[in-house]
Amino acid sequence: MIDIAQKINDEVDSFLSDTSPNINWDNIPENSKWSNKEIIGHLIDSAHVNLQRFVRCTYSENFKLTYDQVEWVEAQHYQESDINELLMLWKALNMQIIRVLKNYPTNRLQTQCDNSKTEPSLHTVEWLAADYVAHMQHHLKQLN
Repeated sequence: MIDIAQKINDEVDSFLSDTSPNINWDNIPENSKWSNKEIIGHLIDSAHVNLQRFVRCTYSENFKLTYDQVEWVEAQHYQESDINELLMLWKALNMQIIRVLKNYPTNRLQTQCDNSKTEPSLHTVEWLAADYVAHMQHHLKQLN
């Protein structure tokens, strides 16, 4: 988990120092896709949900937590938010995830969590952590 925590730290640091200053944060796509602010908002939502998964799986088996990503982005009005506030929140949430993962009990890494909306879809904490990084990388590449 220390390797995954380091990947998260590297992604956040690299994005904030190298990429973020060059992004048009005021873009509004025409085709109903998320704006750049909304993509960061979605990553904030993902961080909230995954932090809860990681914490709760330290003491609970088959914990279930899902979210309606489109509705959450819409309800939180990320497009109207100050980008600096969004980026600070995203960074802070990821720093907490890093703290949790660096200290994760090794006897709980294979604990399963259900992240499905309908039929059970159980994944280990270890898998969820790796997937969290891949999900973050996917969305950061979309920003322009």
